Amino acid sequence: MLRSVFNFFLFTSLFIALCALLMIWQTNQLLHLDYPQCTFYLFVFFSTICSYNFHWYLTPGTYSSSERLQWGERHRIMMLVFCGIGLAGALFYFWQLREHWIALSGGAFLTFLYSAPKVPHKTFTWLRKIAIGKTLFLTAVWTYVTTLLPALVANQGFSWPLLFFTAHRFLLIYAICILFDYRDLESDKKEGIRSLITYLDLKNLNRLYYLTLLLSAVAAGLLGPETTIPVIATLMAPIVITALLTRKAHHNPSDYLFYFVLDGLMALSALLHLLIYWAQA
Repeated sequence: MLRSVFNFFLFTSLFIALCALLMIWQTNQLLHLDYPQCTFYLFVFFSTICSYNFHWYLTPGTYSSSERLQWGERHRIMMLVFCGIGLAGALFYFWQLREHWIALSGGAFLTFLYSAPKVPHKTFTWLRKIAIGKTLFLTAVWTYVTTLLPALVANQGFSWPLLFFTAHRFLLIYAICILFDYRDLESDKKEGIRSLITYLDLKNLNRLYYLTLLLSAVAAGLLGPETTIPVIATLMAPIVITALLTRKAHHNPSDYLFYFVLDGLMALSALLHLLIYWAQA
């Protein structure tokens, strides 16, 4: 059992990193970006491994019935080792992209803000009282790193496709994060971390959730003149599937559902886009 939980933790960290790389690939394709993509992929890969392990190192397993979190509580040193490996790799590739250090540092800052409320120091614990901080920080990190940051590194200025695609991705990830917040309600309360779930009842939360998915679909549709119908269909697919999984997510806190299915939905359109790209090659 111990080995299976370890494999689950290791696989989820690699899975999250792969999702990020797929999403960046899709951004490159949709916006026709030209920059040192391989170096950037490796930077994001190691940065994701570092931030993922840092975040879960700070997350106490005592407030959760999740076997995965309880395993993490007992093996915190191992997470620090993975965090160190990720940090070393991220710094190595950061140096190769150092001319874009301001944009790259922005991503690092947003990533830290998401995990900062878990740091047991009064300098950071006040962030737990920000009602919507947790959800917005995580959504902002994923959107910035996988959408805006590649455009900044490629020195691309403002464009309507960039705006619509950023809005689509932000809103989709935000809706998925709402499901995570709903699942983590009790553990967040015990840690003193506030979120929208703390203030909104289920009815109003669902209104916000479905409105967010609807606006994500609208933003995807506005990309129509810039790409093909099959690509637009790939953008719509995770929105529809997320909506269909809502009830299940509210009643099933399974690690597999959340860390593979729901997290995977963030990159589903990128995977479908990649399959279309290969089919046309």
